[in-house]
Amino acid sequence: MRLIRAKDYNDVSRKAANIIAAQIYLKPDCVLGLATGSSPVGTYKELIAKYEAGDLDFSKVRTVNLDEYVGLTKDHDQSYAYFMRTNLFDHVNIDQNNCNIPNGMNPDAEAECARYDAVIDAFGGADLQLLGLGPNGHIGFNEPGEAFELETHCVDLTQETIEANKRFFDGNVDLVPKQAYTMGIRTIMQARKVLMVVNGVGKAEIVKKAFFGPVTPEVPASILQLHPDFILVADEEALSLL
Repeated sequence: MRLIRAKDYNDVSRKAANIIAAQIYLKPDCVLGLATGSSPVGTYKELIAKYEAGDLDFSKVRTVNLDEYVGLTKDHDQSYAYFMRTNLFDHVNIDQNNCNIPNGMNPDAEAECARYDAVIDAFGGADLQLLGLGPNGHIGFNEPGEAFELETHCVDLTQETIEANKRFFDGNVDLVPKQAYTMGIRTIMQARKVLMVVNGVGKAEIVKKAFFGPVTPEVPASILQLHPDFILVADEEALSLL
């Protein structure tokens, strides 16, 4: 694990965007694994700024997203498909036919998960996977459990995760989807490089537990300790317990 210390959220975002930009420079048709939630928004803003300055070309980039809520259309303003368009895809010269996200409207979970795994396998996996870190240590929607889920699968969200996400649904817990399709741990671990962005004092406890404690499915992110090219970019607050 490589730990990159940042001053604050903006610094985390700048440093992470530089790493992603380097990947695109080195391999213009790279496969980027992308994440949603509040953590990567600043990173995407930095990437858009690099594109607008003429420094980045997304025309050959291919993407696979970590997860999607079950039951939300891709045009629902809280779907992750919508999030990716509004926070990145609509602002750069990426071919959106090359952007892949699980289809939350496919009611056949087994078929959808198999389809998505096949898409990722056809790309040969991600060159770089961007991740955030859930307050309980989840990555994607791989929640704490008795074993690491390997492939793309349908997950019942924990009450903790539902509560954490209700701020995106007008604070109404009843509106938050209760299931999601998510890449599995093995899929994430097969990415050639994994980049995680973490900020804020609220994540300090889980950073310590995930990356300086035992590897256990009770803390899904802890598996990243075993990845050969894992970079953690975190601000001073998130690292305050180390």
